[in-house]
Amino acid sequence: MTKKSTIQNAGPSRTAAANAVLDVAEQLAQRRGYNGFSYADIAAQLGVTKASLHYHFRSKADLGSALIDRYRATFDSALKAIDQQAPEAREKLHQYAALYESVLSDERMCLCGMLAAEYATLPAPMQKGLTAFFDANERWLTTVLEGGLRTGVFQFGDSANERARLLLGALEGAMLVARSYGDPRRFHAAAEHMLADIDAGGRSGPRKTSAIIAERRRNTAITSR
Repeated sequence: MTKKSTIQNAGPSRTAAANAVLDVAEQLAQRRGYNGFSYADIAAQLGVTKASLHYHFRSKADLGSALIDRYRATFDSALKAIDQQAPEAREKLHQYAALYESVLSDERMCLCGMLAAEYATLPAPMQKGLTAFFDANERWLTTVLEGGLRTGVFQFGDSANERARLLLGALEGAMLVARSYGDPRRFHAAAEHMLADIDAGGRSGPRKTSAIIAERRRNTAITSR
């Protein structure tokens, strides 16, 4: 049985208290957006004072930048795990889509996708962090798609980079639409259709994202977003 990647918190070393603040803030941002929560919300959930939060993150802008930095590191670790565990390009993309679907099934959104909807209102450092996150994902997807083209696993007419941009945007958008209906199956159907569209072997390929998620939940604990 192929080992599946475990998504774990990554990024700069912080105290347990600082990470607890980030954990709560991340969940709030994934469900409400950056402008939908305050330090008071975090303090209430942790049972601490707002002043204690400022000890770790002087401002909400500092907190927001730390959230993006940690999320980028977490996602980068997940992509590296996929590269190690899934040698075949088709499987890599199914595992990639499964990362998004596992978040949505927990009634949350991709943190950076959620924040991107508020891009114009975010501090400049957060905007820069969001762009870096999406750039990194596009580069990884481009590499996977190029590999699939070389081996004949994938077949499409545009460039690998253009298809990577399309796939990333479509997955993020599919999450938003599925969330508005409260129906993760909409995301799953959209993701499977997108992957089948570039698959030279059609829908008869290896396991689909739902099977990957089910196996991950049986065999590993999803500890981050």
